[in-house]
Amino acid sequence: MGSAKKNLKATKKFEKSHLKDVLDKRKAGAKLKQKLQIRNKQKEKRAQDAEYLKGTKESEGDASSKKPAGAKAKKVTEMSVDDFFSGGFEDIIDKKDKAGKLGKRKRSEAKEEESEEGDSDMSIGAQPVASDSEDGSDDDDDEGAGLGMSAEAMKGLAEKDPEFFKFLKENDPEALDFDENADLAEVDELSAGEEDEELPKKKRKKGSKADEEATQSNELTRSTIAGWRKAMEETKSLRATRQVVLAFRCAAHLDEADEEGQGDMRWSINSPEVFNDILLLALKEVPLILNQHLPIKESAAGKVYVQTEGKKFKTLSLLLKSYIASIMHLLNSLSDDGTITVTLLAIVEILPYLLSFKKLIKALAKSMVNLWAQAAGSHSSRVTAFRVIRRLVIIGDKGIRETVLKAVYQGLVQGCRVTNHNTLAGIDMMKFSAAGLWGIDPAVGYTTAFTFIRQLAIHLRNSIVNNKNDSFRMVYNWQFTHSLDFWARVLAEHCTPLKEAEAGKESPLRPLIYPLVQVTLGAMRLLPTSLYFPLRFHLIRSLLVLSRASDVYIPLASPLLEVLNSAEMKKAPKASTLKPMDFAVAYRAPKSYLRTRVFQDGIGEEVVELMSSFMYTWSTSISFPELALPVIIQLKRWLKQVSAKSSGNKNSKLVSQFSVLVQKLEANAKFIEEKRAKVDFAPKHRSQVDAFLKDFDAAKTPLGAYVVGQAAARAERAKVLAEARQEEERKRKEDEKGESPSDEEENSEEEVDMDDELGGEDDDEEEEEEEDDE
Repeated sequence: MGSAKKNLKATKKFEKSHLKDVLDKRKAGAKLKQKLQIRNKQKEKRAQDAEYLKGTKESEGDASSKKPAGAKAKKVTEMSVDDFFSGGFEDIIDKKDKAGKLGKRKRSEAKEEESEEGDSDMSIGAQPVASDSEDGSDDDDDEGAGLGMSAEAMKGLAEKDPEFFKFLKENDPEALDFDENADLAEVDELSAGEEDEELPKKKRKKGSKADEEATQSNELTRSTIAGWRKAMEETKSLRATRQVVLAFRCAAHLDEADEEGQGDMRWSINSPEVFNDILLLALKEVPLILNQHLPIKESAAGKVYVQTEGKKFKTLSLLLKSYIASIMHLLNSLSDDGTITVTLLAIVEILPYLLSFKKLIKALAKSMVNLWAQAAGSHSSRVTAFRVIRRLVIIGDKGIRETVLKAVYQGLVQGCRVTNHNTLAGIDMMKFSAAGLWGIDPAVGYTTAFTFIRQLAIHLRNSIVNNKNDSFRMVYNWQFTHSLDFWARVLAEHCTPLKEAEAGKESPLRPLIYPLVQVTLGAMRLLPTSLYFPLRFHLIRSLLVLSRASDVYIPLASPLLEVLNSAEMKKAPKASTLKPMDFAVAYRAPKSYLRTRVFQDGIGEEVVELMSSFMYTWSTSISFPELALPVIIQLKRWLKQVSAKSSGNKNSKLVSQFSVLVQKLEANAKFIEEKRAKVDFAPKHRSQVDAFLKDFDAAKTPLGAYVVGQAAARAERAKVLAEARQEEERKRKEDEKGESPSDEEENSEEEVDMDDELGGEDDDEEEEEEEDDE
């Protein structure tokens, strides 16, 4: 006990008298050691720069080796469709415990997605998805130690260790001096020997003098660019290529240089002609130089191979990263369609060299998807951006393909947030082009499609379980509607009997048809009020496309008959002076249209069109009479109810349309009965049943002729309406030019007030509609 007390007293005495001095000495020693290391590093860098400026060969210093880091693969869900959907749609509602797992995401990703979502209630594309590779283990971030501290390294040091950064700034400011061009210095070392062997001594001296003059003068001139062009075309000079990439980086950051001053920039650009020349030279010649020194080998299957093991690729990778980073930065500031197209075509040429840099590929894919999904962009630039995306999917490995497919889907969903006549054509273009990507690698396509369809099912399950006033808004919005339509198009394109016959096997995506149909049918019945009949029609059209292409029967007559049996279609409508509603750009009917004659007529036309299209899909089937019989009975019963003088809807136009439809269904049933009366096989002979009227043109059946005629009439009517809208838009723009700013402010205030009134009455009127329908 006595010795312990003595030790405790000694410790306290030491802490009181000497501890502070000891700690200060240790800190001073550590700081001095760090300071000496940084100074030695700076001396090496200055020595290398001095030798380079003299035109001599750079000394062979210790180069820091890059740390090979293999990307860890995250396992994506291997659950089959049968496991997840084996119990039908009811199993989705029962499994509540998995919602928390799917809701998790990285914090950094969540922040980015929240900033992109805007005012939308829900962003489907922002949901978490599994990844095959970790971002943190890529070898993109490795830099040569002997090349000095770059601007990015200095910023990283300031963020990670602000105290040490402050110490360096106060005690050794030279340690923070950085060279923007340090990461490209090795390119000259690689090219010096090649060029010196090709050029005679006199030209070498002239070249060194020219380099010294160019170094002294900071302004970029057309003569300097012409010299680089000549060197790149004649000798494939890597030194000239380095200078071009440096100048191209200055041109890409020209706006920032104007704001912050050009003191830190290697070149100053003061002429639009010089800017144009350096852009064209960099975009057209640099890919050719890279291909000359690192040839790309491509197989017949579309796979590419680039020699990445040698020193040349490791050195040129620095130039390549700077080049592609400048291109991506430049794309954010370009507005000319021609320049954007040329820039994107340059990216297509260098994509094989970028496959080793996973982080760079991820950033590039996101940039290309943003261009492709930009509603305000031109058609040519969006198509060219999609060429880059498709090329990435073709030549990339499974990890790259999964990354690109996820980015494409998320971009598609974000681009569908606003749907109107101006954006509808662009949204259809995105769906049509993106659908083909999921067939390039069926295994990756199945995994990503399954993940996103499962997310849609979870959104629907949450809306059903969380029975609140606004829970249905997670499903009833444009993003969810377009997502279901997109996956229907994907499956329709890759699950056709013709493609499966060519491949000799069933499409790997075909098992996804059942869960997608279950989710779609559940979504259209989530809120069965007349307010959301337009959304129901959109979803039925999506399933019609899928059913027709995949040759899978989907029962769509029932949701259409539910519309006819609603109170909206049975009761007599009130007169109205409203314009006919455009169902193509609406998923929710304005409340002013409810119970009106114009809305009832519009719903009737939609039901007739969709019912006839659904029956037309099976108009040559041997079972058509049995398929049409329940529909005919229900339609006749409904016609009898609405035709009653006391309780009918008093809408003769509607009655006549459905009477014609019933006649065509009966005529087609009779036509099939006559054809099958001549066959000599039984229903058990499956192959002969499938071959019944297989080569017969469906348009020549009684129902087919009616459907084709109605479709032509609708197309002509849509063309007239489109021309009228264009004329109204032109007149509106002319009126706005002559309108005063105060008038515009008053109009905008009126529109906001009207939106507020419509939004405030949503819940009450929806409850009234549900009671009426019940």
